[in-house]
Amino acid sequence: MKKIHIALIAATALLLVISLVLGALHLYIGQRTLPKGTTLAGWEVGGMDRDGVRSELAEQVKALHSLPLVLTTEGNTELKLTLKEAGITYDAEPFLQGLQELTEGGLLERVKARRNFPQDWSLSVHLDIKDLQLSLSPAWEKETFGVPVDATRRITEDDRVLYTPETSSRKVDWTALEKSLQAIVPKDFKQLKLLQDKGITAKVPLTVLKPAVTVKALKEEGIERKIAEFSTSLGASGPGRIYNVDAAAKAVNGTVLPPGGIFDYGKAIEKAKKLYGFREAPVIVNGKLQPGTGGGICQVSSTLYNAALHSGLEIVERRNHSLPVSYLPKGQDATFAEGYINFRFRNNTGKYLVVKAAVQNRNLTVKMFGTLPRDVSYVIESEIVQTLSPADKIVNDSSLPPGSLRVIESGKTGYVVETYITRLVDGKPIEKKKLSRDVYRAQKRLVAVNNAGTGKTTTPEETQRPLLEDGVSSE
Repeated sequence: MKKIHIALIAATALLLVISLVLGALHLYIGQRTLPKGTTLAGWEVGGMDRDGVRSELAEQVKALHSLPLVLTTEGNTELKLTLKEAGITYDAEPFLQGLQELTEGGLLERVKARRNFPQDWSLSVHLDIKDLQLSLSPAWEKETFGVPVDATRRITEDDRVLYTPETSSRKVDWTALEKSLQAIVPKDFKQLKLLQDKGITAKVPLTVLKPAVTVKALKEEGIERKIAEFSTSLGASGPGRIYNVDAAAKAVNGTVLPPGGIFDYGKAIEKAKKLYGFREAPVIVNGKLQPGTGGGICQVSSTLYNAALHSGLEIVERRNHSLPVSYLPKGQDATFAEGYINFRFRNNTGKYLVVKAAVQNRNLTVKMFGTLPRDVSYVIESEIVQTLSPADKIVNDSSLPPGSLRVIESGKTGYVVETYITRLVDGKPIEKKKLSRDVYRAQKRLVAVNNAGTGKTTTPEETQRPLLEDGVSSE
């Protein structure tokens, strides 16, 4: 009986102890205040009511988000935002999760959560640069800093080569700006009140936005000066011919040839046909002048030929006219027959070359601008090495007395011409080379005869496909 009594007393004592322990634990975990000494981002929250901390935390974070941020750039341009508008946000999710664990779960879990509750908590700072990029947009950059402007080169009427310098602009260095903002924005609540009054100021880091074309790059192309000029007279050319020469000159004018580049006159004529069209003027068909479209365009190719020779350029393709021309010595012309005969030269100066061409005061002038030693010049000389007598072309005319003849069209003498180029340095001849050996075929004399009763017959000439020079097809 005594043992049973003792056991009951022990059991009662144990239940009492357990009850006291459980009561103490419930009192421990039931505290609404945070453990003493707890801080959140420099804010003393120990001993504060949990719900009060939550509510005040939301206000504190809201205050951080509302802090004024002033971004300054060159020229005293300012952009005023809040931190949140700049994409900077704060949260205390780990701390709020810790608060939640104090009130959730079983007894032992809550005891453990309170006992292990950290004393020092921090804020999480997030920066989404995309938000700021909406404010500092490309349009804003353009309005604030302008756009890069390429350097330009122009050639004046008095043949000076002038340059207009390029202009750089600026753009935001986003990598540097992101690092800068991360360094200066507050990480805790300590400076909140001070920053609410004066805000945060940050200078926007910029990078130089350079134009694609600079004066240095243009000068390195080597368009130093006028290296050659050649002119031919339009003489008594009619309006149609003058128009055609001017159209072809416009298509050539401003051509820029890189080192090694080939100038193709056929492409210039295609451009002129498209942009300006050609008018009726005398052309050469099978060695004879007759009405056609584009007459006069070979004066441009011939003038170009001479300018190229005086620049020391390599002639890739060139042929003389079938007839001598009035505006140049024999052997110094360059014909063009669309689809058959072209005129081309190569820029072998090692630098860029600019071709200028214009019609003024009934003269066509071609100028070459580039690089050529000032002491170097060229002389072009041609000489007739053979004269070709015209043959007769006989046609039958029964209206003439038998055995008689009549000259309908006088023939024209032909020529074989050799042309030489001499390179001079300081006016002294250094090298002389043959440029070409050209043949201007004699034009036959047209003679009418009546061979009746003589036993003679006329032999018809072979027909040949018409070759159109100094003009273009009208199709």
